[in-house]
Parts: sequence; C-alpha cells; structure tokens
Amino acid sequence: MGFMNLFKHFLADDWGVHPDDRKRPAADQPVRVMPVPARLYLPLQQHLGGPARAVVLVGQKVRKGELIAEAQGMVSAPIHAPTSGTIAAVTEITAPHPSGLTLPAIILDADGADEWCELYGCDDPFALAPAEVGLRVAAAGVVGLGGAAFPSAVKLNGAAKAKVTTLVINGGECEPYLSCDDRLMRDRAADIVDGIRIMLHATGAGVALVGIEDNKPEAIAAMQAAVAGCDTVQIRPVPARYPMGSEKQLIQVLTGHEVPADGRAFDVGVVVHNVGTALAVRAAIREGKPLIARLVTVNGNCAAAPGNIEVRVGTLAEEVIAFAGGLKGDGIGLARRVMGGPMMGLQIPHWRVPVVKGTSGILAFDTAEVAEQEPNPCIRCGSCVKACPMGLLPLEMSARIRNEAYGEAIDIGLKDCIACGCCAYVCPSKIPLVQYFVHAKGELAAQDRAKLRTEATKKLALQRQERLEREAREKAEAAARRKAEREAAAAAKAAASAAPASAGEVA
Repeated sequence: MGFMNLFKHFLADDWGVHPDDRKRPAADQPVRVMPVPARLYLPLQQHLGGPARAVVLVGQKVRKGELIAEAQGMVSAPIHAPTSGTIAAVTEITAPHPSGLTLPAIILDADGADEWCELYGCDDPFALAPAEVGLRVAAAGVVGLGGAAFPSAVKLNGAAKAKVTTLVINGGECEPYLSCDDRLMRDRAADIVDGIRIMLHATGAGVALVGIEDNKPEAIAAMQAAVAGCDTVQIRPVPARYPMGSEKQLIQVLTGHEVPADGRAFDVGVVVHNVGTALAVRAAIREGKPLIARLVTVNGNCAAAPGNIEVRVGTLAEEVIAFAGGLKGDGIGLARRVMGGPMMGLQIPHWRVPVVKGTSGILAFDTAEVAEQEPNPCIRCGSCVKACPMGLLPLEMSARIRNEAYGEAIDIGLKDCIACGCCAYVCPSKIPLVQYFVHAKGELAAQDRAKLRTEATKKLALQRQERLEREAREKAEAAARRKAEREAAAAAKAAASAAPASAGEVA
C-alpha cells in the first residue's frame, strides 16, 4: 500500500489531497548545526538554468564565501566556497537524481579554519536602488529554497520590470515529512520579515502576503508577532492541503487571481518567493553573505532522530544522516532514500550524493512507507479529477497518452499538469498517472527537439541552395560581363583599325 496509504484520504469537495503531514516530532526539535565536513562536493548545476562555470584551479586556496564558479547566461547562479580550504578536484560526481548519472562538480577539502573572505554588507538596504538589490542577490548565488531553485534575482528584476503589485511569500510547506520552513519561521521570523521588506523594495510591490498552512500554529504566531506594526507584510493562514505550496494554487487562494494556462505569475501582477529565500536575501544584502548553507529536514521511519539540521551545501547525505543519529537498526529495513519531499522529491540510489541549494529534506523510508501495489485497470471513479488542483482530467489524459495521442492530451491540458502526484495518490487502482504525464512531456520535448533539428537542417539546406544559386547567378553574370567587355574591346579595336583607312579615302 505504501507511505501514501498512511495518509488520510482526500476530501471530495475541494481540489488537492489531505495527507497526514508526518512533520512531528521533527518540527518540534531544536535546530542542530552540523560541523563542516572534511570534504565538500559542489555540483556546478544546483539551480534551474545554465550550470555555473568553475573559476578555480586544483590546488588553489579559497576562503569561505569566495566565488568558485560563476553564473553563465541570463538564468544561472554562481557558487561560493562553503568553507575555507583547498580545491581538491574539478571532476564528475554522482548527481542527486534517480538516474545515478554524474555531473560536473568542484571538490573542496576543508582546512578547519572556516575563515570568511571579505564581505560587503549594507546597513540600509532601502537606500539601494532596486536594481542594485537584484545585482547583489545574483552575486550571492541566491536561488529559490522551496525546491525549484530558480535564480532569485531573475524573479526580483523581472517583477520590477513587470510592475507587480503583490509579493506572495510561500510558507505553506505542504509536502509531508518536511518542516525546515516551519522551523525557520519559528526561529528566524524577524529576519524573514526583514528579508520580505527588502524584496518588496526590490520588486516595487505594494504588499506581501505570507501564506502559511494552518497546521503550523507556532510558525503563524511567530510570524504574526514579527509583522506587528508593519502594514505592508500580512500573514495569511491557509488550509493544510497538498499542493497548497504550488505557485498557482497559492496565488489563487491568497489573491483570488488565476494564473492563465501557459502564463506566469507576473501576468496577474504577482511574484512568489519562499520564506527561506527571504532569509537568504536578507543575508546577501545586509551581511554580504552568499548562499552556502541551508536547513534540511531529516525524517522518515528509518531516521533514528528526526529533526532539522543546518548543513553546508556540498555535504554528503550520508554524513548528514550520521550526524542526525544514523538509521534505526543500522539501516536494516531501509526501503527508499529520498531527497526533497515524498511527493515531488527525488529517489536517490545511495547516500553518497551531496546536499545542494534546493535540498529541503533527506528522507529514509522503511517498507511500510513505500510498499506498493501492482496497478489495476481504471474503474473511472473520477477520484483523480476531483483531486487535481489544476482542474484537469487525468484519466482522459492518461488514456490518450497510452494510445500515443499526445496532441489530444495537450488539447485537454497536459501542459498545465504540475506533476504534483495528487491524482496518483488518490487512485484506488494505483495507476502511475504522473509517470504517464512525465513520459508524455518527455516525448513531446523530444519531438520538439527533433522538429527543431529538422527545421534547422531544412534551413541550412535552403541556405546552401540559395548560396549555390546565388554563386551560379553571380558566375553567369560575371561571365556575361566579361563577354560583353571582350566584345566591346574587340569592337573598339576594329573601329580603331578601320579609322585610318576611312581617313585616307576622304583625303
């Protein structure tokens, strides 16, 4: 039946699902700060967009916070040294991904000093131009800490250009088991609100709405106390419902605006950031500190001591697990390793993968949490339709995908699917609906790439044909010109030789 069967069944009168959140006791434990490990593994791709480019050499000494990889392209983010030490290698490491494939990374050996490089903070962020705030956030490598890891400066600058009116702060943390955002709001509420105010200044938005699920009463109380007397930041409790933390759902609940299909939050005058991102923005602007650490939830039935741990980016998951107290029974009964949340996180092949900027959780599930049933035929009960937060028809889309009618699946909303897993969660037949949709999107992307290649090939062939025709035309024109020149020269010569004879005859 699996860990999903441990959750409560969805309510038919609204979208989404209502899982047992499984956040406690981890959420109630004090935050632990993990010491710097002896070696850190820093992938160059820790964000959406283009990977960073290494700017250090093997053997080079670096200090904590120093730039070691620069951003490439408009959508990218730099990477900084999480501690002081020596660059051991620029090589390939296992990616935090189910495939187990490798990706480029920088390996840093810590020297134990943990010495900061020179930092340049700002005592009065509100005296900075909004564009300058964006530049500093970009330079600090801040990305969305809710899981998507989209470069934050791109959204801040884009919001200012789009003249958004509302900043939505996502404190929902709707995924079961995760509680790092909850813990941040309890412990760092004042600093988060300060970061939100800086974001308001950067975006030009008039108000910030902080959405927090009502299963986090301590976080709500702490944040309400922190905004006392601040009219521009409002705390808005929202129902505990998955996927409330999804951007489009949160916008609709908080503002009443519906983001159009294939549209962006900017289209309805809104920009969305995570509470952890607000804290990182504050550190980047006020203290000049880059994003080199984050809070990570360690949870699951196999975790000996669930809780939230402050971890340096690049720390191996196995070291985080060990610091957190290890696994019950030395890992006997461990059935699945997950980075992120159980609904949208990634299953990993082993624990020797690093924490990256977007890692919100390290989950160790036992067999009771992950046992699965074989899928059965669809009974057309409509449960998936009722649960879908996007108002789609999952059963109809999956039927078309099975018949490879991808165009028809698009026509009924495939591109609007956010792969939240609600449909698969409630399906009594245990049909892997999300896998169908992900597969279809992959096939469509491959078709689009093939189409682009074909169009590029046709364009090159057409350009070649046009070039050959042009060259032939120019060659013919040149030959005709030379022939005309020869004929003109011959005529002139004949005329010149005939001129004296004509003159003699006149004489």
